[in-house]
This record gives sequence, structure tokens and C-alpha cells, in this order.
Amino acid sequence: MVEYLALEEILDEIRSIPSVFEATVVSRSGMHIAGDAPKGVHLETFVAMSAILLGAAETATAELKDKLQYVAVELARGKMVLVSAGSRALLVLAASNDLGTTELAAKAKEFAAKIEEKI
Repeated sequence: MVEYLALEEILDEIRSIPSVFEATVVSRSGMHIAGDAPKGVHLETFVAMSAILLGAAETATAELKDKLQYVAVELARGKMVLVSAGSRALLVLAASNDLGTTELAAKAKEFAAKIEEKI
């Protein structure tokens, strides 16, 4: 059973990182579990496409006999990092360019491990 209160506490901790705008927990099937999405986006589309993006990258890297670490999407005004949060979920972070992609990914993986315990 999903521990929603615990997830929100983890997401609040993520949001306290100065450069992070949004943090969203998404099911592997593309459903919103917790958190927020970038302002002005259609939530259902955002979470569904996030799940597809990470799933496609995992499938492609499995063919290479390697394990995906994270997916980074570099944008004009920021970036997104997507990481696995276990077999049932993923974590999507949106941040400004003030934070390096590698550093953001490391933080995302750290928080994803905590999320995995709550889902």
C-alpha cells in the first residue's frame, strides 16, 4: 500500500533543494501518484509521457546489456531528470540550469530509493 503522507514528506524534502521546481512520483503505467507537475501542463499527459520515456530508455539499454542510471532532458530554461523508483514507480524532477545534471541525477536516485520503500 502506498504511504502517501510519507511520499509527500519526501517530495517536500526534494522541493527544498533551491534549484528544483517540481517533483512528481509516477506509476510505471503512467498514472500520477504524488507530487506536482510543471505549471501549465496537462498532468495526465505529462505523467504518461514520463513513464513512456523512462520505460523506452530502460528497454533500449537492456538490449545493450547495461543498466540505465537516469534519463536527462535538457531544456532551454532548465532540465528534467527521470529515475526509477523501483518496479512500480519513477521519480521526475524539474530543475533550473543552476544545478548540474549529474548532481541532480544523484539526488534523484537518492530520493527514489526512499520512495521505493514507501510504494
